[in-house]
Amino acid sequence: MTPTLLREAGESLYGTRWQSELARALAVSDRTLRRWLAGVNDVPDGVRAELRALAQSRRKALDGVIARLR
Repeated sequence: MTPTLLREAGESLYGTRWQSELARALAVSDRTLRRWLAGVNDVPDGVRAELRALAQSRRKALDGVIARLR
């Protein structure tokens, strides 16, 4: 996973304060997340699956809200 995709997923899931929120959701420190973003450390392979699960959960919640707003 690239740092760019990590950033895109984080911003899409959590908005402007995405770094802290994403680090919390992934159970890593803010510092670890920043190292991944800077390319200092590779993003572990399992993070992709965790992000997919987070995105699917968010989509399900949003679909419910959208349905109630109709």
